[in-house]
Amino acid sequence: MHAYRTRRRALPQAGVRQHRKASGAVVREDAQVTIHSEHPFMPAEPDRSPVRRFRGRLASPVTLWTSTHRERPAGLTVSSVLVADGEPGYLVGILDPLSDLWDALRESGTAVVTMLDWQHRQLADQFGYVAPAPGGPFASGDWLETRWGPSLVGASAWAGCRLVDPPATRLGWGLQVQLEVEHVEIGEDSPPLIHRRGRYFQL
Repeated sequence: MHAYRTRRRALPQAGVRQHRKASGAVVREDAQVTIHSEHPFMPAEPDRSPVRRFRGRLASPVTLWTSTHRERPAGLTVSSVLVADGEPGYLVGILDPLSDLWDALRESGTAVVTMLDWQHRQLADQFGYVAPAPGGPFASGDWLETRWGPSLVGASAWAGCRLVDPPATRLGWGLQVQLEVEHVEIGEDSPPLIHRRGRYFQL
């Protein structure tokens, strides 16, 4: 999941020459740098995968998956999520197979899945590794350690889950991971964080 903040494009001043670097930044001869809103390494929309463009047009909830292994917490922002009601209930998500979260979840067998709210936009970017996180993403927010992993204090809803055997199936570029829901905490309702076409929205 990628989300980039939009910034106003600066217009060149009269008499000031400028050129574009390979990174996408515009460098002026007076050594000032202008940051643009577009991702410098993102291909033009017609050149992107049609499946990814189709997925991008789906409005998706933003969740945070966290787990702990050997006292080291790991987390990942996940928007490809499905919840199946039942006795027991299940959660299905598509995870990055190279993520620290998957390593921790695979070893510990448990995870906390948190519904993120509109106020958690920056946290979502930090755990999605598209925004700086000084001290690591867990340095932001307050956390309560549970038997399933770290739980974000103040979240409107979270579920404590256990990894189902077999643990994962390769699906596209990711892993389809199935969790059994063992515990659910529901707090005060608040505007959920929604992701669509690289941007955040609220209902």
